[in-house]
Amino acid sequence: MTVSAVMIVRNGAKTIRRSLESLSAFDDVIVYDNGSTDGTLTIVKDFPNVRVIEGFFDGFGTTKNRAAAYTKHDWVLIIDSDEVVDEALLQALQTKKLDPNTIYIVNFLAYYKEIPIRYSGWNNQKIRRLYNKTVTRFNDNAVHENIIDEGMTKAPIEGNMKHYSYSSISDFIVKLDRYSTLFAQDNVGKRRSSPAKAFFNGLYSFFRTYVLKRGFLDGYAGLIIAFSHAATNFYKYIKLYEMNLDVKGNHEN
Repeated sequence: MTVSAVMIVRNGAKTIRRSLESLSAFDDVIVYDNGSTDGTLTIVKDFPNVRVIEGFFDGFGTTKNRAAAYTKHDWVLIIDSDEVVDEALLQALQTKKLDPNTIYIVNFLAYYKEIPIRYSGWNNQKIRRLYNKTVTRFNDNAVHENIIDEGMTKAPIEGNMKHYSYSSISDFIVKLDRYSTLFAQDNVGKRRSSPAKAFFNGLYSFFRTYVLKRGFLDGYAGLIIAFSHAATNFYKYIKLYEMNLDVKGNHEN
């Protein structure tokens, strides 16, 4: 296979074994660990096709680019420690003739625990995940990073990535705190915010997820997802508001 897989991880012990098992056909897998303390590295040692790079995290975009620099193949598949390559996607990666000037878009199937999520805006998301590192790279965004597509073609690739990102309600809380902080840090001094903006963004996010995207059809999992989206958006903008106030106060002093 002429595709390398790249994973950045911190404390992914709960899910990483299944993810790496789905990559057993790859001859080059880079796991870029940024400070795991939960036994992640012990699990990774069970996989002879994996090379571990221990480094630091300074935002998703720049960290993914740093990790991708270690691959031996030019084609890079980005995968998270809670994602699984299915058989159809694996076959496509092994057999498809890839165009270097194309970014390939992967279809995602989402799960909460082992429950498939069919609504809530989660399922069948199309995400850029496969690219040629000699032609393009990720932008430097700390969060909401993406592969730079200027002058590039974008095309779907067969198969799916299965996403097992949450195994408990606590996982939602941890991730919303982390992502909202990264968003605020990435936008402080660049974007305005206010308590009202935080409140109404959160409110609309719940309505969009639970009603417009029919999250109520996913049962109690849909309610959890909708509330998590609302909380994430509220904290994104209220943290940004607070950080902007801190910066303004420092300048005035």
